[in-house]
Amino acid sequence: MEKGINQRKTEHIRLCLTGNVEGVNKSTGLEGINFIHNALPEINFADISLETSFLDKKLKAPFLVSSMTGGSELATTINQNLALAAEERGWALAIGSTRAFLESDKHKESFLIRNQAPTAPLIVNIGAVQFNYGYGPEECQRIIEKTGADSIVLHLNSLQEAVQDGGDLNFENLLPKIEKVCKTLDVPVGVKEVGFGIDGKVAEKLYNAGIAYIDVAGAGGTSWSQVEKLRSRDPLKKAAAEAFNNWGNPTKDCIVSVRSKLPEVPLVASGGMKTGVDAAKAITIGADIIGYARQLLKSATESEDSVVQMMEQIELEMKMAMFGIGVKNLEELRSTNRVSVMGQSLMEENS
Repeated sequence: MEKGINQRKTEHIRLCLTGNVEGVNKSTGLEGINFIHNALPEINFADISLETSFLDKKLKAPFLVSSMTGGSELATTINQNLALAAEERGWALAIGSTRAFLESDKHKESFLIRNQAPTAPLIVNIGAVQFNYGYGPEECQRIIEKTGADSIVLHLNSLQEAVQDGGDLNFENLLPKIEKVCKTLDVPVGVKEVGFGIDGKVAEKLYNAGIAYIDVAGAGGTSWSQVEKLRSRDPLKKAAAEAFNNWGNPTKDCIVSVRSKLPEVPLVASGGMKTGVDAAKAITIGADIIGYARQLLKSATESEDSVVQMMEQIELEMKMAMFGIGVKNLEELRSTNRVSVMGQSLMEENS
């Protein structure tokens, strides 16, 4: 039977699969963006390319399997299926928090997935708050070496920790510790939220500290205060968590805010991403890479083929959106004026 952190990881997966864990009356904001259909696209659908690069590696599509899990028996099945599928489809791949792996070799197979994805950009993950609980550059370096990762992403999850039973709540003076990690490691260090969003001001501080890329992980998808509310055995915390069921910065707002402060930073858009049309919209407002998590989770519990099928659907949706406005690559998508934001057409502005 799973215990401690391993049990928590299993509970997280099961709740995300079966529980009502999305925020209430909270969306990504992408519904306010609409493409202006081009009846005469003047391109061949077969020529549409989704190719790009991330972490100095080529991708067949601008997509990332976002950090989800690790450190349990179920997580092993999930991560291996995700890794095999990411390798086949040419996506980047991130795994869940590696703290459990640093503490124990139990279920180490859930983290050691490089063999299943030998060429995919592989990102490992640890909570930045752990730098106030005895972790630092040495532990980060150890996890990179053990997994063969190309990068490490530090997750910021203050509200989740506040609701979680026994959560780590000391977020004081983390920025200089993050800076030390960035200066010490020889791989890119990224940072991500877990579903409440990173705004431009915070992103600027992190970038100035040495962070190489920002994953906004905005609101509009899974709410981790809701997940921890469902797990909690503390009636006070369960009741208090209800006040935060619509908390967070929508993903769209995060993308726009970060890009306005940091025009050149590699920007990952995750948080409530469900379709390839969502991805196309996010790229038009400044995202470089699109992260999917819960949208892939159920498929990952089933088989590699199920994940591949979902990935192929997302890719097709994005290509269809690009065909619908007559752009054949990501550079053209980024610069298109066949889009309206909150009813205001960019075509009209640029006409």
